[in-house]
Amino acid sequence: MNILIHVLPGIAVLTCSAVYGADLFAAIVLRSALSEVDDRTLTTTMGHVHRYGDQRMPVPFVLSVVTSVLSVVAALVAGRTAVALASMLAVAALLCWISIYLRVSAPINRALTAAAAEKRALPNARTLQRRWDRVVPLRLSLQAIAVAALCTALGLA
Repeated sequence: MNILIHVLPGIAVLTCSAVYGADLFAAIVLRSALSEVDDRTLTTTMGHVHRYGDQRMPVPFVLSVVTSVLSVVAALVAGRTAVALASMLAVAALLCWISIYLRVSAPINRALTAAAAEKRALPNARTLQRRWDRVVPLRLSLQAIAVAALCTALGLA
């Protein structure tokens, strides 16, 4: 069990960091770049970005949640309360993140993806993108909390 309280948070950090990195890129690069393109380009570009992102990013996200939960269990079994608490904080942050993603980001992703697939411009593309951009700082903060909590769990293990 001792090895698991070292390995599981490590895997969780790596997989969680992939999602954190995607949100960080959106916050510091995409927002500025997209403000300089027309609505059709925004729709096409982000539609395809979301098509691939929504297909591929669930893998690291789900792995980060599963390994974080398993870190809690392994730490509790090993009697390592501090490691368990740090891992629980990560799980809570990740569950908040997925809630925001499902309620705000995913519907926008679907609208932009459908428009891009149909090769049509969305008249409200800019409004949708601004709404998507508005939750990125919150999503980024939650991922940062999860990564920091998992690093703490790893350090305490």
